[in-house]
Amino acid sequence: MSNLDRQATPSVCGGRGFVVAEPVRELLTPRHVQLGESTEVRRLLPNLGRRMVGAWAFVDHYGPDDIADEPGMQVPPHPHMGLQTVSWLHEGEVLHRDSLGSLQQIRPRELGLMTSGRAISHSEESPKPHARFLHGAQLWVALPGSDRHVEPRFEHHTGLPAVTAPGLTATVILGELDGAASPGTAYTPIVGADLTLTAGAEARLPLDPDFEYAVLSMSGEAEIDGVPVLPGSMLYLGCGRTELPLRAASDAGLMLLGGEPFAEEIVMWWNFIARSHDDISRAREDWVKGVRFGDVNGYAGARLSAPELPPGPLKPRGRTR
Repeated sequence: MSNLDRQATPSVCGGRGFVVAEPVRELLTPRHVQLGESTEVRRLLPNLGRRMVGAWAFVDHYGPDDIADEPGMQVPPHPHMGLQTVSWLHEGEVLHRDSLGSLQQIRPRELGLMTSGRAISHSEESPKPHARFLHGAQLWVALPGSDRHVEPRFEHHTGLPAVTAPGLTATVILGELDGAASPGTAYTPIVGADLTLTAGAEARLPLDPDFEYAVLSMSGEAEIDGVPVLPGSMLYLGCGRTELPLRAASDAGLMLLGGEPFAEEIVMWWNFIARSHDDISRAREDWVKGVRFGDVNGYAGARLSAPELPPGPLKPRGRTR
């Protein structure tokens, strides 16, 4: 999914200055962003005061939307660099096309994982015909400096591994959780998991104390470490936890995001993650000129134009909490 904001604001992310080394309960309020004609997303990352969780650098939650008489998701071809996109659905379908020639329909609880590396472009759309409801999350993972120029690739995985407990199923989307490992390619110590809780369930999920964590509420009524988290909100949990208490008042869906704190400072602008203003400026110029990112074939519409870069240099800078 693209950042379609025509006034794209650069974000300086990463580094350990904002990482909380102890357990906390920091509720993040989403920013509402229009994505195309009929899809509004709730943007949780980057957020004021909280830019990343491990290598997770961007989180959008959308739906459930009734798109029976709407076009649904329509995201024209657009570029990415220096990151991975993670597509995760609870309802509906998304048709993925990219400049590698990939054409894949992604369905609920299937992992669509695109590694942009040095450069890729892709589009996403609701197929025709499509299901009545669309509900999911789109996430980005920052690539470390040693891997940010890898060759682009697309992966589609079904039948993902799961960790279970009474009233809880944790499907491992990316990385590893309690010994269960996703087949998706990961470049940093990381975890992403889809948590399904049944009404009345109480469970304690094992965690790695060296990771920082957050939980996104997708649906239902649940408490995370005693804090009620409404759908479309995210609770940042800090580091130093060995387990996470969960309780569901109704059937609920959550996403656990975590990872080793991302040590490098990065610059994120529009659909690019880089290390300097020059990297960003060069990527934008290449997209405008139609080089490097390739072409997406089969999408019925024009590709996305690049917004203007804001004046002044974009550069990582140190932060203190």
